[in-house]
Amino acid sequence: MKRIATMILAIAAVFSLLTACSSKTSGTNNDTLIIGIDDKFAPMGFRDENNKIVGFDIDLAKAAADKMGKKVTFQPIDWKTKESELSSGRIDLIWNGYTITDDRKKKVLFTKPYLKNAQVVVTRTDSKLTKLSDLEGKTVGLQSLSSASDALDANPIKSKIKTVTEFKDNVLALNDLKSGRLDAVVIDEVVINYYMTKEKDTFKILDESLAPEEYGVGVKKGNEDLLKNLQKALDDMNADGTASKISTKWFGEDKVLK
Repeated sequence: MKRIATMILAIAAVFSLLTACSSKTSGTNNDTLIIGIDDKFAPMGFRDENNKIVGFDIDLAKAAADKMGKKVTFQPIDWKTKESELSSGRIDLIWNGYTITDDRKKKVLFTKPYLKNAQVVVTRTDSKLTKLSDLEGKTVGLQSLSSASDALDANPIKSKIKTVTEFKDNVLALNDLKSGRLDAVVIDEVVINYYMTKEKDTFKILDESLAPEEYGVGVKKGNEDLLKNLQKALDDMNADGTASKISTKWFGEDKVLK
C-alpha cells in the first residue's frame, strides 16, 4: 500500500513539474511583450539592409512597452495564422498594420485606432489601367487572408476579375506585378506609398480606392488588463508628442489618430 502511495505521489510530482514547465514556455513572460508581425510589411514592420526589424509600428511598440515598464520581442509570423498565434498564447499582441474589422473584433480585443489607411489598387506605370472597372478580365494579386482580400470581396468588380492570386506577403505580389505576371495588386495605401518612394517610376495607384480602414493593436480575448495598460501607454504617447515624432520620422508628418 505504501509502495502504491509513493508511486502516486511521484507521478503527481512529475505531472506538476511538467505543468509548471509548460506554463512557463507557453505563457507570457510578465516582463516581456511578444509581438507578432509580418516582417515584410514596410514601412510598418520590415527588415532593413542589415536584416534588422524596423518600422513605424516597431518604434511605436518599443515606446509603448517602455512606458509600460516592459521589454519587447518581435516575432515574425505567418500572417494567415495571426489570430491563432494570439489565441494560443504564442504571442501577446498583433501589431503590424492590423486592420480593425467587425470579423476580427469577434476574435480579438482592439485598441482604439491609431492610424488611417485604405486599400488601393496598384499597377505598373506603363499600364493602361486607370480605374477599378479596368480590372475586368485581368489577373490581380494580394496578400492572403488580409484586409485587401476583404476589400476586394466586397466590391462588385471582384466577379469580373479573371484571376485573383494570393501571396504570402506583399513583396512577392509586387515582384510578380513588376515581372508582368500580374496586371494589378490590391494593397495597403501606406505600404505602396513607401515602395513608390523607394522605386520611383515603377508603380501607379488607380484613381479609385477600394475601402478606407483603420489600424489597431490586437490583444487576446480575456486579457482586458493588458489592453487597458497598452491603451494608456498609447494615449500618453499622443499627449507627450512621442507618437507624433515617430510618425514624422517614418511618414514626414503627424498621421497618428488622436
